[in-house]
Amino acid sequence: MNHSRSKKARKRQPIPGIVLSVLLLAAAAVFVWLLSMTQMLTNTYLFVAAGACLIAVLLTFYLTRNFRKRISFVFGSLWFLLCFGIFIVGSIYLFRTQAALQAIAGTETEISKVSVYVRTDDPAQTLADASGYSFGILTTLDRENTDTVVSRINEQLNTTIQTAEYEGLTQLADGLRNHEVDALILNDAYLDLYEEFDGYAEFPSEIRALTTENIESAVQETGELTTTGVQDLNDNPVINIYISGSDTRESTLPSRSRSDVNILASINTETRQVLLISTPRDYYVPLSISNGVPDKLTHAGIYGVQVSMDTLSMLYEVPVDYYFRVNFNGFVDIIDALGGIDVYSDYTFDSGNVSGYHFEEGWNSVNGEQALAFCRERYAFASGDRQRGRNQMAVIQGVLNKATSPAILANYTSVLDSAAGCMETNVPYDTIAEIVRDQLAGGGDWNVVSYSVDGTGDSQVPYSMSSSVYVMIPDTSTVDQAKSLLAQVAAGETLQQP
Repeated sequence: MNHSRSKKARKRQPIPGIVLSVLLLAAAAVFVWLLSMTQMLTNTYLFVAAGACLIAVLLTFYLTRNFRKRISFVFGSLWFLLCFGIFIVGSIYLFRTQAALQAIAGTETEISKVSVYVRTDDPAQTLADASGYSFGILTTLDRENTDTVVSRINEQLNTTIQTAEYEGLTQLADGLRNHEVDALILNDAYLDLYEEFDGYAEFPSEIRALTTENIESAVQETGELTTTGVQDLNDNPVINIYISGSDTRESTLPSRSRSDVNILASINTETRQVLLISTPRDYYVPLSISNGVPDKLTHAGIYGVQVSMDTLSMLYEVPVDYYFRVNFNGFVDIIDALGGIDVYSDYTFDSGNVSGYHFEEGWNSVNGEQALAFCRERYAFASGDRQRGRNQMAVIQGVLNKATSPAILANYTSVLDSAAGCMETNVPYDTIAEIVRDQLAGGGDWNVVSYSVDGTGDSQVPYSMSSSVYVMIPDTSTVDQAKSLLAQVAAGETLQQP
C-alpha cells in the first residue's frame, strides 16, 4: 500500500509545475501576439523575443517540475511570478500603445461645428423657440456647411426659415447687434476671427448657441502637390508632414480652427535627417481655395487641415504627404504627465499671461502651463511671431527628448491618455510602424535642423476678412532658402543649422 501511495505521489509531483508553465505559456503567447500586432519589430527581433519567452517557460517547468524539491520549486515559483508579471504588464503597455496610436493615426475625416447663435439676452432657449426668427448667414464663406444647416433647421422646424445674407463677419455681427436679424448661423471656427477686428473682440461673449450641428466630411486632397495613402519608404524615404498647433483654448482638438503653429517637417528616413520649417501665422499668402487672393496662413485652418497642407505645398513647392495636429492647450497635460520638460530660451523674458512666468536665457525646466506660456508669448520679443515660432519648435523638441528617454516609463499610460485627446494625424499606422522598425533595425541618431522664414509687417484685407488687419508680407529670399533646404533633404544631404 505504501508503494502504491508513493507511486501516486510521484505522479502528482509535476502537476504544479505543469499548471504554472501552462499559465506562463499563455501569458507569453498573448505578449508575443500583441508584439507582432504592433508591426514595430523586424522578424529577427520578433523571433528573438519569442525564443526568450519560450526559454522562460521551459525554465519555469524545469524548476517547478518536482514540488518536493523545495528550494528548486521556490526559485521556480519566484521566476514564474517575475516572468508572468513582465508578460502581463508588457501586454497591457503594448495594448494601450497600439490603441492610442490607432486612435491618433489614420484620421480621414473632420467635423465642422456650425451653430445657431442668438444674443445672450434673447428669450429663446431651444431651436423650437426660434421658430419664426430671421437668420443671418454669410454670403460665400463656408456656404456649403451653412446651407446644410439651413436644410436641417427647415426639417426640424417643418418650415422654411427666413435668411439674410452678409458679405463679411463684421457685417454679420452688426446685423445681429442692430436687430436686423434675430439669430446667426455660423461655423464655430470663425468666432476666433472677431478678436482681430477693432470693436468686435467681445462679440463672441455677446452671443450664445441655441444648437450646434456636426457636419462630418472627408479630409480630401485638393492641391496638386499633396499626396495621400501609405507611402513605401523603400521607394521614397522622404516624408513631408505638416505640423499644426491648433489655436484654441479648449482641452480637446476641434476639427477646424486657426493654426497658431505652422511647421513643415521634412524627414529623410534613410539619412535620418529632419528639417523643421516654421512659417509665421500671419504670413500673407494665397490659400489653395482663394483663387490667388492672399490671406493669413493661420486662417487656412478654418477651412480644414487639407487647405493648410495645400497652401504650404504651393508656398514651398513640395508635396505635403501627411499632417499632425496638436492642441497646445491639451499639450499641457502631456508635459505634466512627462514630469516636465527642458526648453532652451534664446532670451531672458517674462510672459505676458496672468501668471507672468519668468524665463532665463539658456535652459529652463518647465511644467505644462509654463511651456504653454513659453510657446505662446510673442509681445516680449522684438521679432514677435518669428521668435514665437522658434520657441514653439523648442517646446516640441523638448517633448520629443523627454518622450524618448527612460523617464517616460514612470507615467507611460498617463502620457498615452493625454496624447489621445489632443493629437491626431493622418499618417497611416503602417507607416509609423515602418519608421520604428527601421530605427530599431538600423539605429543611429537623427540630425534635426530648424529654419524660420521671415517677412515684414503690413496692413491688408485678407481673403477671409472684410477689413484691414495686420499681416506679414513674405521675404522671398527666406522662402527660397527654405526651398533649397528642402531640396537638400530630398537629395539625401546632411544639413548644418543655418
